[in-house]
Amino acid sequence: MNSISKSDIDKTFGKILKDFRVKNGYTQEIMAEKLGISLKYISRIENGYSGIKTRTLINYMNILGITPNTIFKEFMTNENIKNQLEISEKLNQLSEEKLNFVNNMIDLLINFKKD
Repeated sequence: MNSISKSDIDKTFGKILKDFRVKNGYTQEIMAEKLGISLKYISRIENGYSGIKTRTLINYMNILGITPNTIFKEFMTNENIKNQLEISEKLNQLSEEKLNFVNNMIDLLINFKKD
């Protein structure tokens, strides 16, 4: 398995967080205020110059509506996990009604008993 550098992780996280911040219409100043951290730290995170504390990452994700899959998918090499992430991304595109239908279908498959 190829080792992932801390720098690669920091840059990827920073790009994702910046993209979602901009998509949500927030400035770095607004994010700094919402997260209770300095503007300089926001800039360093988004430019990949600084790692991000777990608590700050979780708060970022909650504020901006970022799923864990979005944050980590680029680093996954396990084919089973990549398959599950692909399904999850497709589910995120469904309406609530269709999502409930799929959930019920999955329950049926799980509980299906062959005679």
